[in-house]
Amino acid sequence: MDAFMSSGMVIVGVVAFVIVVIPAVVAKFLRNVEAGEIRLVSWLAGTTLIYRGPGKSKEIPLLTTGTTISSKVINVDLDITDQTADIDETGTPRPIKVRVLASAIVSVGDTDVLIKTAANRFFSKRDADQISTLTDLLSSSGRRAINLLTHDQLFSAKATPSASRSLLPGQGGSSTLVKAAPAQVAVHDPATAAAMEDEDDPLAVIIRKACSRELTDLGLIFNSLNIKIVQSEVAEARRRQSAAEAQANAEIVAAMQSRRAKEAQLEAERAISDKQRELEQTKASNAALIAQAEAKRQEAAGLQRTAELDATQIAQARADAAKVRLEAEASADADAIRIRRVADATAESIQKVNAAIQAGGEAYFRYRQIEMLPTIGPAIAAALAQSKMITITGGNGDGAAETTTNNITQVIQTVLAAQMFAKGNLLGTDDSTKGNT
Repeated sequence: MDAFMSSGMVIVGVVAFVIVVIPAVVAKFLRNVEAGEIRLVSWLAGTTLIYRGPGKSKEIPLLTTGTTISSKVINVDLDITDQTADIDETGTPRPIKVRVLASAIVSVGDTDVLIKTAANRFFSKRDADQISTLTDLLSSSGRRAINLLTHDQLFSAKATPSASRSLLPGQGGSSTLVKAAPAQVAVHDPATAAAMEDEDDPLAVIIRKACSRELTDLGLIFNSLNIKIVQSEVAEARRRQSAAEAQANAEIVAAMQSRRAKEAQLEAERAISDKQRELEQTKASNAALIAQAEAKRQEAAGLQRTAELDATQIAQARADAAKVRLEAEASADADAIRIRRVADATAESIQKVNAAIQAGGEAYFRYRQIEMLPTIGPAIAAALAQSKMITITGGNGDGAAETTTNNITQVIQTVLAAQMFAKGNLLGTDDSTKGNT
């Protein structure tokens, strides 16, 4: 039983040794180096090994000494107040007081020499002393840079220190042309010269050049400078002037827009007036055309009524003419019938006369002539009075007296026959019978 318990304790001790002691020993030999850290391990012979995280550093307790520094960037806020290097055109210094608010970013150098220098000279200080040292170093470099730059160079994104020119307010309200004094700062770190030449901001370039040696002595490098605000009375005056100009320009633009809107409104009103005038003219023209059309319609109606009246009259005239023609035709037919009846009666009378003459002979004829003598006497006398007889005798033996007697006899016979036929009494017929015929 005791032996069993002893073996169990041994096993527990071995397990505890394996779980606790071995990892602790290994941790002493292999130390974690986190990201953003640099581990410096020094050996007894004076050799220093540098391990950059993340990774492991090889260390042997009692034989090596190690320290850890940060490789993260350090942000330093700067508040610099100084005067610029402005001069007027006569060469008289005309500095302008400016205030620059910026933030600088520095970090540990990349080479082993700079890392060892930073570990020994910078990170050996307390944290507050580290920030104070960087602030003083960068502020002094910034003041030197401000003293080498003009006012406009501080406000420009890109400018060469010797070519920039600016206008400063002079005495009596006039403005004086100033030019920048040349800024020449030696570059103590040839390895960073090419990077500094590509810097956009001249202030950052000069600060980099000015603090390059001091930062190198601390094992640090200058990464960048972010200028937040540059304040000055001139800048404020220019800002107010720019604001006033912008306001004036805005008012000018507003006035121009208002004028254009007014012109557009006037143009629209003019166009509307023209359209209304054209509409009135069109209405007047249409009214005139309507009046003309009405007049033509009335004229056409008058012509139509006249034509209808004429047609009515023509139709009436045609009807009257047809009526007259019918009446004339009827009268003509009646006359024709009467004439035919008279002709028939006359023919019949003549036939009867001829028959009577044939039957009664010469005695009846002479009897009728004697009976009608009172009637035909005046007619024979008138006929003989109007007749112009010329007797021409020929060589046939007839004398002039016989010829004349024969002519007078023919006239008398003609008149007698005419009277007889006219009176219708040759056959003893009376007037009542002729009327009925």
